[in-house]
Amino acid sequence: MMMNNRSCICVSAVKPCCRFLISFKRSSLFGLSPLINSSKLRSRKIDARSIRSGVNCRRIALDRNAFCDSESTSWGGAGSRVIIGRASIGRGRGRGRGVLVIPRVASDFRNQSTSSLGSHVNKDKSFEGIFVKPLVFKELEQTEEIPKKESGGDEDAKFGNVGVKGETERVVSQSEAEREAWKLLRGAVVNYCGFPVGTVAANDPGDKQKTLNYDQVFIRDFVPSAYAFLLDGDGEIVRNFLLQTLQLQSWEKTVDCHSPGPGLMPASFKVKSVPLEGNDGSFEECLDADFGESAIGRVSPVDSGLWWIILLRAYGKLTGDYTLQERIDVQTGIKLILKLCLADGFDMFPTLLVTDGSCMIDRRMGIHGHPLEIQALFYSSLRCAREMLNVNDETKNLVAAVNSRLSALSFHIREYYWVDIKKINEIYRYNTEEYSADATNKFNIYPEQIPSWLVDWIPNRGGYFIGNLQPAHMDFRFFTLGNLWAVVSSLGSQEQNEGVMALIEEKWDDLVANMPLKICFPALEQEEWRIITGSDPKNTPWSYHNGGSWPTLLWQFTLACIKMGKLDLAKKAVAVAEKRLKEDQWPEYYDTRSGRFVGKQSRLYQTWTIAGFLASKKLIEQPEKASLLFWEEDYQLLETCVCGLNKSSGKKKNKCSRFTPPRS
Repeated sequence: MMMNNRSCICVSAVKPCCRFLISFKRSSLFGLSPLINSSKLRSRKIDARSIRSGVNCRRIALDRNAFCDSESTSWGGAGSRVIIGRASIGRGRGRGRGVLVIPRVASDFRNQSTSSLGSHVNKDKSFEGIFVKPLVFKELEQTEEIPKKESGGDEDAKFGNVGVKGETERVVSQSEAEREAWKLLRGAVVNYCGFPVGTVAANDPGDKQKTLNYDQVFIRDFVPSAYAFLLDGDGEIVRNFLLQTLQLQSWEKTVDCHSPGPGLMPASFKVKSVPLEGNDGSFEECLDADFGESAIGRVSPVDSGLWWIILLRAYGKLTGDYTLQERIDVQTGIKLILKLCLADGFDMFPTLLVTDGSCMIDRRMGIHGHPLEIQALFYSSLRCAREMLNVNDETKNLVAAVNSRLSALSFHIREYYWVDIKKINEIYRYNTEEYSADATNKFNIYPEQIPSWLVDWIPNRGGYFIGNLQPAHMDFRFFTLGNLWAVVSSLGSQEQNEGVMALIEEKWDDLVANMPLKICFPALEQEEWRIITGSDPKNTPWSYHNGGSWPTLLWQFTLACIKMGKLDLAKKAVAVAEKRLKEDQWPEYYDTRSGRFVGKQSRLYQTWTIAGFLASKKLIEQPEKASLLFWEEDYQLLETCVCGLNKSSGKKKNKCSRFTPPRS
């Protein structure tokens, strides 16, 4: 089989299996080049000229007959074997559209791992030896030229079919802000071996601080970009992203010699070009992942895996391509994340225990413990995973554990996190130091913890889920992301969901004002700010995570509004944002109580600001698609509600809010 030296091979794998690289030259034989103890995912390009030719370089892929013997301990050594099927070669300039391909046949390590959760999600150790099948880029033949969207131009040609639909009439109807936003979003696309795999966090041409990580692809930041692309009819970049991040799962990066648990997804990754040894001009592209070892506070990203599962479901719903989630490697990736989140420990609550800085609020803000944002994403990802898991004898115990956690988590949040004027008055009259099983004040909350601002702020109509709950501590701040996802995922009851939307509408001037939406309300000030944030100079009152306004929350607000039948409210918020975002150069966040100023350290041309705006516009244009992205109440979970009887005393208790009947 004759091959050209300019062929481009893109292979990546994950330890503990040794990395390998298959290089095709002018020979009828395949050469295996083991890369022992490599610390990065690699995709080697044989000639420097091939990278300069961009997406026109040829890519080689193994077909589905390729597999590795699970008994092998090293590549190319004794006792190991590699069987390679016929290679598929894409020819021609600019006529092929690339997709990522991983053969559906995975190693026996993968197959064995699918059954290891059968006995108990916390006891097996077989996941420690997972081998992920190497990822190979493949070029598919295409007979027709891809039309260019008017707003994309050369950008569309550069980034393949990203956002290309050829619908001229709709492009003409777009506002100037939308057209600029699409151009900027496509300009933020990151390519790996010539294929789109994500978007950078920010793409400000005037930013000189290269030491920061805004040039990386963040999982949480890419989600609104993915939704915008999916709603625009393009799924390739999202599929590529899901598969590439799966390859990075459970890497060997460490913080002070401590390795992340199996299943952990990275916070971000960056494509780096590394020169190869010698002076021949050759180099390789590497995916360098960050699991928190480079983050502020060195905190691992708890929310990355949760967002990954949510995005995987959205990809299937919006594209109709469910083959991706059915693959063995993807199924195992889901199980690894679930195993990490469902692990038994000292914490006895059904909520997920995390540290400060483990989610969107990635700095010290007093959200350690059981923050609402993580619980809402956790609940959503559990519902997604239950939909996508292949149910069989090997996974039935895992599915049962997921169902049990969903029921307990829903009850816990609805009963103990919800506050309205009635609940605040009840807490105001709490008795403390109650030790019995019949105690009303189960968490020993002191009435003095009710802040003075809340007494006057809580409206007579509506309510919300508090930010955190721990023994003798209730964080009464309103956190927007957690409340919106409680609505979107039906973590709250129908009545509670309506109450959240009613509160946002009632307190519009506090939560939206000049720019949607406040990340939390109110801000920590004076002594409270000094104690809780450690006098954080970036989280000063009404700035950044301490009461700043974040336009990226707009798409999630739009989704919640559509679910609750308040499309006009979403249009109102989008109109407020559209007036300023383009003029202000798409900043990351806004400062001041009413969101009048661009954030003092805000990055401009922030990608998830741009994408959040575009996803919102797309949802408003196509509200019927929103139903594919949110969840209705699951009444089967209500049947297992744990609050029906007091098991210890046998006395009947009042029904909790989970049994609130839906309104007609």
